[in-house]
Amino acid sequence: MERHNDMELTDKIALITGSTGGIGAETAKLMAGAGANVIVTGRNPERGAATVRAITEQGGTARFVPADLADLVSLGRLVEASGVVDILVNNAAIFPGGPTVAQDVESFDAVLAANVRAPYFLTAALAPGMIAKGAGSIINVSTMAARIGMAGLSTYSASKAALESLTRTWAAEFSPAGVRVNTVAPGPTRTDMVLTTMGEDGATQIGKSTLLGRLATPREIAEVIFFLATDRAGYITGATIAADAGRTAI
Repeated sequence: MERHNDMELTDKIALITGSTGGIGAETAKLMAGAGANVIVTGRNPERGAATVRAITEQGGTARFVPADLADLVSLGRLVEASGVVDILVNNAAIFPGGPTVAQDVESFDAVLAANVRAPYFLTAALAPGMIAKGAGSIINVSTMAARIGMAGLSTYSASKAALESLTRTWAAEFSPAGVRVNTVAPGPTRTDMVLTTMGEDGATQIGKSTLLGRLATPREIAEVIFFLATDRAGYITGATIAADAGRTAI
């Protein structure tokens, strides 16, 4: 975990969902390195403890709160344990693949519960605390697949397109009170979730379709999320930032 010289998130409380690995864990490390008090959350206590340990060993502050955000009772416990936060990163998601004609209702509902319902009600619960303070940053994590058609990703891409729409609505609702809401839409990224779903060869091929011809590292995406959380992005709200090596531009 690198420490930022300006420590621009000092005294900020940041809740990052899905932060037991991948993009979420890298975001947690970056924010802690900039002085934030980070709440790490996810379903795996061992991986959560590893993220917290990586932060605290470098002098940062973090704690782990286990949560299954598809379970509204568990989500409510996370809200209670978090209290008022300054930064919310809605990163947790499930990433199923498969053709539309083979989709079953249970899997469809699971994707919407994790990728749309969970960030919706987590944001609804935590935004009032930000509004009362007159400041805050909410960052949703989407995907390039919300903008381009990719066979086999029907439910995932639709759920993320919904999240991008919510970003615009939430910006309209919350930003007059000082709370900025934005989306980061990554391209193909070298995470366990992507490699497990697509395989090394499949992920590499998609990476080659970008203008830079490669997969992103989780850290590269985390840097964009981090920027949106800081005052350097103070005039950005309601935006979706493509971090996809130009894939949706061509």
